[in-house]
Amino acid sequence: MSLNEEVEILRNIPIFSKIEPSKLKLLAFTSERITYQPDQAIVQQGEAGDSMYIIVEGSADVIVSTLSGPLTVATLGKNAFFGDIAILCDVPRTATVQAKSELIALRIAKELFFRLGTEFPQMAFEVMREIALRLDRTTNDLQQTKNELVQVKAQLEAGA
Repeated sequence: MSLNEEVEILRNIPIFSKIEPSKLKLLAFTSERITYQPDQAIVQQGEAGDSMYIIVEGSADVIVSTLSGPLTVATLGKNAFFGDIAILCDVPRTATVQAKSELIALRIAKELFFRLGTEFPQMAFEVMREIALRLDRTTNDLQQTKNELVQVKAQLEAGA
């Protein structure tokens, strides 16, 4: 894949759409393009986050550890990004992300991500927007699960 092709890929990702082409070229040049095989872990829940990733091709599962074992909570596809929470908040990775198919990703180091966020507030705004959308989905999922648990509890109590 050429540098210009990577710039085009980045331009089509909402968080980078407002960045000027010369900066996108720098981002494409300084990011690392990595290929993962199906079932290969890209990041592991609990590890330190030093970079974020953008999926160029393929798909990946987002998996969290639970008391009853691993749980897939989302599937990410082309142009999706992940790893942002760990580098923004200096917290361990909140989930394992594992390639579902052959996957090509761009790895963007934490320092470069912060520099771009400082130079391009629109990018930082888009990242915040995406995180807010994820939080909204998670909150809705938790509320639905809570409602289901209340129903199960009521059924168990009625049957007892």
